[in-house]
Amino acid sequence: MPTTPPPAPPPDPLPLLADRARALARPGRRRILGIAGAPGAGKSTLAARLVAALDGGAVLVPMDGFHLAGKELDRLGRADRKGAPDTFDAAGYAALLARLRAPEPGTTVYAPDFDRALEEPVAGALPVPAEIPLVVTEGNYLLHDAGHWARVRPLLDEVWFVRTEEAERVRRLVARHVRYGKEPARAARWVRESDEANARLVEAGRDRADLVVDLP
Repeated sequence: MPTTPPPAPPPDPLPLLADRARALARPGRRRILGIAGAPGAGKSTLAARLVAALDGGAVLVPMDGFHLAGKELDRLGRADRKGAPDTFDAAGYAALLARLRAPEPGTTVYAPDFDRALEEPVAGALPVPAEIPLVVTEGNYLLHDAGHWARVRPLLDEVWFVRTEEAERVRRLVARHVRYGKEPARAARWVRESDEANARLVEAGRDRADLVVDLP
């Protein structure tokens, strides 16, 4: 009896997405592309692949560089909710985006990055030269509309919302937490009690996106 062949994998969306990003990356005017989505959806990977595909025409500035430092989260009593909207410097992120939209000729802006091994932001880690036409920024709360987060969406020329199959997204999240030092049981509990609450909040902003991207 003949066996049914396995289904073909879905086509890689990168070429079409890179073409769309390339259309934004035109010399003469700085544009900002946002990539939003729930924790573990694949935002960082897609953003990095897009920037690589544009081969010098774009630079990546992640929202995670605006995580509050662990010491400050401890002071505020928010360390057990790290990743929630109020554990970031949303006003600082919006201020950086506004500065990036209006580059000064000859001036490099230095943006913060986030070191997952340290679980801390790193100031001044990402140079953004004035002549780069496209900034790609990615993070959970680009479409969130509470508090200072509401200032973010108007500063972005386009926002793409990334989603992936829920079980796979959760699996990736648990594996990521384990990779960076959490015990498996603690990692699963953190995803269940913290990351998934944040995911529901992120999902509420999906309708404000210009494009929904389904990733495997």
